[in-house]
Amino acid sequence: MTVAWPTVKETFPGIGENAYTLLYICYQYGQAGDLSPRLRMHYLYSVVMAFLNWTWRQQRGPLRSPLRGAGRGPFRWGWLLLLLGALCAEAGAQVPAELERQVKAAYLYKFAGFVEWPDGSFARPDAPLVIGVAGADALAEQLELSVAGHSVNGRSVQVKKVRRGEPLAGLHVLYLGALDKATLQEMLAASRGLALLTVSDSDEVYAMGSMINFVMAEDKVRFDVALKPVAQAHIRISARMLLAAYRVQTGGA
Repeated sequence: MTVAWPTVKETFPGIGENAYTLLYICYQYGQAGDLSPRLRMHYLYSVVMAFLNWTWRQQRGPLRSPLRGAGRGPFRWGWLLLLLGALCAEAGAQVPAELERQVKAAYLYKFAGFVEWPDGSFARPDAPLVIGVAGADALAEQLELSVAGHSVNGRSVQVKKVRRGEPLAGLHVLYLGALDKATLQEMLAASRGLALLTVSDSDEVYAMGSMINFVMAEDKVRFDVALKPVAQAHIRISARMLLAAYRVQTGGA
Protein backbone atom coordinates (compact mmCIF):
# COMPACT_ATOMS: atom_id res chain seq x y z
CA MET A 1 0.00 0.00 0.00
CA THR A 2 1.31 3.45 -0.94
CA VAL A 3 0.64 6.25 1.53
CA ALA A 4 0.57 9.80 0.19
CA TRP A 5 3.15 12.24 1.58
CA PRO A 6 0.51 14.72 2.89
CA THR A 7 -0.99 11.90 4.96
CA VAL A 8 2.41 11.04 6.40
CA LYS A 9 3.16 14.69 7.18
CA GLU A 10 -0.17 15.15 8.96
CA THR A 11 0.68 12.19 11.17
CA PHE A 12 3.60 14.16 12.68
CA PRO A 13 2.26 17.64 13.48
CA GLY A 14 4.32 20.25 15.27
CA ILE A 15 7.85 19.02 14.51
CA GLY A 16 10.54 21.29 13.12
CA GLU A 17 11.55 21.90 9.53
CA ASN A 18 14.66 19.72 9.85
CA ALA A 19 12.55 16.90 11.23
CA TYR A 20 10.20 17.14 8.24
CA THR A 21 13.20 17.07 5.90
CA LEU A 22 14.54 13.85 7.38
CA LEU A 23 11.05 12.37 7.50
CA TYR A 24 10.55 13.18 3.81
CA ILE A 25 13.88 11.60 2.82
CA CYS A 26 12.99 8.43 4.72
CA TYR A 27 9.53 8.46 3.12
CA GLN A 28 11.06 8.65 -0.36
CA TYR A 29 13.42 5.84 0.58
CA GLY A 30 10.45 3.70 1.54
CA GLN A 31 8.87 4.32 -1.87
CA ALA A 32 12.07 3.38 -3.71
CA GLY A 33 11.30 -0.31 -3.98
CA ASP A 34 12.23 -0.37 -7.66
CA LEU A 35 15.83 0.63 -6.96
CA SER A 36 18.56 -1.95 -6.80
CA PRO A 37 19.81 -2.91 -3.31
CA ARG A 38 23.10 -1.10 -4.00
CA LEU A 39 21.36 2.16 -4.96
CA ARG A 40 19.05 1.89 -1.97
CA MET A 41 22.08 1.49 0.29
CA HIS A 42 23.80 4.56 -1.15
CA TYR A 43 20.57 6.50 -0.73
CA LEU A 44 20.19 5.55 2.94
CA TYR A 45 23.91 6.13 3.55
CA SER A 46 23.50 9.70 2.30
CA VAL A 47 20.67 10.12 4.81
CA VAL A 48 22.90 8.88 7.63
CA MET A 49 25.76 11.23 6.75
CA ALA A 50 23.40 14.20 6.34
CA PHE A 51 21.98 13.44 9.76
CA LEU A 52 25.47 13.15 11.26
CA ASN A 53 26.33 16.59 9.92
CA TRP A 54 23.06 18.13 11.09
CA THR A 55 23.31 16.76 14.63
CA TRP A 56 26.89 17.97 14.91
CA ARG A 57 25.91 21.51 13.97
CA GLN A 58 23.31 21.54 16.73
CA GLN A 59 25.86 20.94 19.51
CA ARG A 60 27.25 23.88 21.46
CA GLY A 61 30.24 24.71 23.57
CA PRO A 62 33.97 24.13 23.04
CA LEU A 63 33.52 20.39 22.77
CA ARG A 64 29.95 20.52 21.48
CA SER A 65 29.09 18.00 24.17
CA PRO A 66 26.19 15.76 23.19
CA LEU A 67 25.10 15.82 26.83
CA ARG A 68 24.15 19.48 26.72
CA GLY A 69 20.50 20.02 25.83
CA ALA A 70 20.12 16.42 24.74
CA GLY A 71 16.46 16.27 25.65
CA ARG A 72 15.32 19.50 23.98
CA GLY A 73 15.48 18.58 20.32
CA PRO A 74 13.53 15.99 18.35
CA PHE A 75 16.71 14.16 17.35
CA ARG A 76 18.79 12.10 19.77
CA TRP A 77 21.78 9.80 19.62
CA GLY A 78 19.41 6.86 19.45
CA TRP A 79 18.18 8.06 16.06
CA LEU A 80 21.71 7.87 14.73
CA LEU A 81 22.13 4.32 16.01
CA LEU A 82 18.77 3.40 14.52
CA LEU A 83 19.75 4.73 11.10
CA LEU A 84 23.17 3.10 11.22
CA GLY A 85 21.55 -0.16 12.27
CA ALA A 86 19.00 0.08 9.47
CA LEU A 87 21.80 0.78 7.00
CA CYS A 88 23.53 -2.43 8.07
CA ALA A 89 20.43 -4.62 8.30
CA GLU A 90 18.78 -3.54 5.04
CA ALA A 91 21.55 -4.72 2.76
CA GLY A 92 21.55 -8.28 4.04
CA ALA A 93 23.87 -10.33 1.91
CA GLN A 94 23.75 -8.01 -1.11
CA VAL A 95 26.77 -5.78 -0.55
CA PRO A 96 28.06 -6.77 2.92
CA ALA A 97 31.69 -5.72 2.61
CA GLU A 98 30.99 -2.32 1.10
CA LEU A 99 28.14 -1.64 3.51
CA GLU A 100 30.16 -2.66 6.56
CA ARG A 101 32.94 -0.26 5.54
CA GLN A 102 30.45 2.58 5.20
CA VAL A 103 28.98 1.95 8.63
CA LYS A 104 32.37 1.68 10.32
CA ALA A 105 33.60 4.82 8.58
CA ALA A 106 30.54 6.66 9.87
CA TYR A 107 31.25 5.42 13.38
CA LEU A 108 34.92 6.40 13.26
CA TYR A 109 33.99 9.90 12.17
CA LYS A 110 31.34 10.21 14.87
CA PHE A 111 33.56 8.78 17.65
CA ALA A 112 35.91 11.75 17.29
CA GLY A 113 33.15 14.15 18.24
CA PHE A 114 32.52 12.39 21.55
CA VAL A 115 36.12 12.19 22.75
CA GLU A 116 38.14 14.78 24.64
CA TRP A 117 41.92 14.66 24.26
CA PRO A 118 44.24 16.11 26.92
CA ASP A 119 45.99 19.46 26.53
CA GLY A 120 48.93 19.29 24.17
CA SER A 121 47.39 16.66 21.91
CA PHE A 122 47.25 19.15 19.03
CA ALA A 123 50.35 21.00 17.88
CA ARG A 124 48.43 24.16 16.96
CA PRO A 125 44.97 25.56 17.66
CA ASP A 126 44.10 24.94 14.02
CA ALA A 127 45.80 21.55 13.75
CA PRO A 128 43.66 18.84 12.15
CA LEU A 129 42.29 15.79 13.89
CA VAL A 130 44.07 12.80 12.35
CA ILE A 131 42.50 9.35 12.06
CA GLY A 132 45.00 6.62 11.26
CA VAL A 133 43.94 3.40 9.56
CA ALA A 134 46.20 0.34 9.58
CA GLY A 135 45.52 -2.86 7.67
CA ALA A 136 42.35 -1.60 5.97
CA ASP A 137 43.08 0.55 2.92
CA ALA A 138 39.52 0.22 1.58
CA LEU A 139 38.13 1.53 4.87
CA ALA A 140 40.63 4.40 4.81
CA GLU A 141 39.43 5.38 1.34
CA GLN A 142 35.80 5.19 2.44
CA LEU A 143 36.59 7.29 5.51
CA GLU A 144 38.27 9.93 3.34
CA LEU A 145 35.04 10.24 1.37
CA SER A 146 32.99 10.44 4.56
CA VAL A 147 34.99 13.22 6.23
CA ALA A 148 35.74 15.31 3.14
CA GLY A 149 34.70 18.89 3.81
CA HIS A 150 33.64 18.17 7.40
CA SER A 151 35.14 19.08 10.75
CA VAL A 152 35.10 17.94 14.37
CA ASN A 153 35.15 20.54 17.15
CA GLY A 154 36.12 23.11 14.54
CA ARG A 155 39.07 21.05 13.31
CA SER A 156 39.42 19.58 9.87
CA VAL A 157 39.72 15.81 9.72
CA GLN A 158 42.55 13.99 7.97
CA VAL A 159 42.84 10.28 7.24
CA LYS A 160 46.23 8.62 7.17
CA LYS A 161 47.08 5.07 6.09
CA VAL A 162 49.49 3.73 8.69
CA ARG A 163 52.14 1.10 7.91
CA ARG A 164 54.17 -1.03 10.26
CA GLY A 165 57.09 0.82 11.81
CA GLU A 166 55.70 4.30 11.18
CA PRO A 167 55.47 6.61 14.22
CA LEU A 168 52.01 6.99 15.75
CA ALA A 169 52.68 10.41 17.27
CA GLY A 170 50.36 12.99 15.78
CA LEU A 171 47.45 10.56 15.41
CA HIS A 172 44.32 10.98 17.51
CA VAL A 173 42.41 7.86 16.45
CA LEU A 174 43.93 4.61 15.20
CA TYR A 175 41.89 1.84 13.58
CA LEU A 176 43.59 -1.57 13.60
CA GLY A 177 42.38 -3.84 10.82
CA ALA A 178 43.61 -7.03 9.23
CA LEU A 179 47.19 -7.25 10.48
CA ASP A 180 49.34 -10.10 11.70
CA LYS A 181 49.60 -10.59 15.44
CA ALA A 182 53.17 -9.31 15.69
CA THR A 183 52.27 -6.06 13.93
CA LEU A 184 49.21 -5.58 16.11
CA GLN A 185 51.23 -6.10 19.26
CA GLU A 186 53.87 -3.68 18.00
CA MET A 187 51.34 -0.96 17.19
CA LEU A 188 49.47 -1.35 20.47
CA ALA A 189 52.74 -1.16 22.36
CA ALA A 190 53.71 1.98 20.43
CA SER A 191 50.32 3.55 21.22
CA ARG A 192 50.80 3.26 24.97
CA GLY A 193 51.81 6.55 26.49
CA LEU A 194 50.06 8.46 23.69
CA ALA A 195 46.66 10.13 23.86
CA LEU A 196 45.49 7.89 21.06
CA LEU A 197 42.04 6.30 20.77
CA THR A 198 42.56 2.77 19.44
CA VAL A 199 39.75 0.99 17.60
CA SER A 200 39.87 -2.68 16.65
CA ASP A 201 37.82 -5.15 14.72
CA SER A 202 38.40 -8.42 16.56
CA ASP A 203 38.02 -9.80 20.05
CA GLU A 204 41.66 -10.88 20.01
CA VAL A 205 42.93 -7.32 19.46
CA TYR A 206 40.43 -6.02 22.00
CA ALA A 207 41.85 -8.45 24.56
CA MET A 208 45.32 -7.17 23.71
CA GLY A 209 44.37 -3.68 24.83
CA SER A 210 42.42 -1.71 22.22
CA MET A 211 39.89 0.78 23.60
CA ILE A 212 36.96 0.30 21.24
CA ASN A 213 36.04 -2.86 19.36
CA PHE A 214 33.48 -3.29 16.59
CA VAL A 215 31.15 -6.26 17.08
CA MET A 216 28.20 -7.72 15.21
CA ALA A 217 25.04 -7.91 17.31
CA GLU A 218 21.73 -8.97 15.76
CA ASP A 219 23.18 -8.37 12.28
CA LYS A 220 24.14 -4.80 13.17
CA VAL A 221 27.54 -3.20 13.64
CA ARG A 222 27.89 -2.14 17.30
CA PHE A 223 30.88 -1.33 19.47
CA ASP A 224 32.31 -2.24 22.88
CA VAL A 225 34.36 0.14 25.02
CA ALA A 226 37.12 -0.76 27.53
CA LEU A 227 37.54 2.08 30.01
CA LYS A 228 40.84 0.97 31.55
CA PRO A 229 43.06 1.68 28.49
CA VAL A 230 41.05 4.85 27.84
CA ALA A 231 41.89 6.16 31.30
CA GLN A 232 45.54 5.14 30.93
CA ALA A 233 45.75 7.28 27.78
CA HIS A 234 44.19 10.26 29.63
CA ILE A 235 41.34 10.34 27.13
CA ARG A 236 37.78 11.15 28.11
CA ILE A 237 34.81 9.57 26.32
CA SER A 238 31.41 11.23 26.56
CA ALA A 239 28.88 9.48 28.79
CA ARG A 240 26.43 9.71 25.88
CA MET A 241 28.73 7.64 23.71
CA LEU A 242 29.11 5.08 26.49
CA LEU A 243 25.34 4.78 26.70
CA ALA A 244 25.27 4.02 22.99
CA ALA A 245 27.90 1.28 23.33
CA TYR A 246 26.90 -2.36 23.18
CA ARG A 247 29.04 -3.22 26.22
CA VAL A 248 31.29 -1.17 28.48
CA GLN A 249 34.09 -2.88 30.40
CA THR A 250 35.14 -0.88 33.41
CA GLY A 251 38.13 -3.09 34.14
CA GLY A 252 39.50 -3.38 30.61
CA ALA A 253 39.23 -6.28 28.19
